[in-house]
Amino acid sequence: MTDFGLNEIDARSLTATPALATAHSMQVRELHKSFGRSRVLHGLTLDFADNAITTLLGPSGTGKSVLIKHLVGLLAPDSGSVTIFGQDIWRISKVEQYEIRKRFGVLFQDGALFGSINVFDNVAFPLRTHTDKSEDEIGEIVRRRLREVGLGAAEDKMPNELSGGMRKRAGFARALVLEPAIVMFDEPDSGLDPVRTALLCELIREVHAENGGCYLVISHDLNTARRIADFLAVLWNGKIVESGPKEEVFDSSNPFVNQFLHADVTGPLSMD
Repeated sequence: MTDFGLNEIDARSLTATPALATAHSMQVRELHKSFGRSRVLHGLTLDFADNAITTLLGPSGTGKSVLIKHLVGLLAPDSGSVTIFGQDIWRISKVEQYEIRKRFGVLFQDGALFGSINVFDNVAFPLRTHTDKSEDEIGEIVRRRLREVGLGAAEDKMPNELSGGMRKRAGFARALVLEPAIVMFDEPDSGLDPVRTALLCELIREVHAENGGCYLVISHDLNTARRIADFLAVLWNGKIVESGPKEEVFDSSNPFVNQFLHADVTGPLSMD
């Protein structure tokens, strides 16, 4: 994906269970990040399952978007490691980082489309930038991906002519054109009504079923997590406090996890 840098993705004693699966293209180990005196990530450790959808949940302001910035290479950790396809991306050259990023797809909250070009050219941008494919080949790929996300008739539209949901779907199509092994979604449900959120979740599941890969969905919406996730990881106070198969995490006895996943007013999480 080619959007890196285009859009800034703008306690009690709890026991973490960070491993989601034995196979993983993406791992985070003991990740720490502070901004001045504000400590955002504090020893975060997590494996992301291959060929599955992992949803990262947590209250607002707990570091979910900061984590995704580390994963795509926009932020360097104060300490710890981000390992993708077997390489710590902060211990390799910029050229090697660039090659790894081409194997990502990223859908930002608002789609991050270029406002001055139409939908077709937005979706074609990664192919024109990173491949030597002919325009005929590019056109075939772009139109296939647009049909896949239900925008087959919208290729000539400008971004300002699209609804919020359509912009997200166009961004999703662009995230897929390089056939990435990893696709990340930063709060794809943000700004959508419940019906369009459900339809987008269904689309993500359908596309994943067809293409496979390691999908990471950042959200704080419980309905999105129930609809879309194979695995859940819950972030609080800069750490993963619980992770595992969705059904197991929703049945957690962890006080914070139980409160958050059942929207209970009683528990360690407050308005503070």
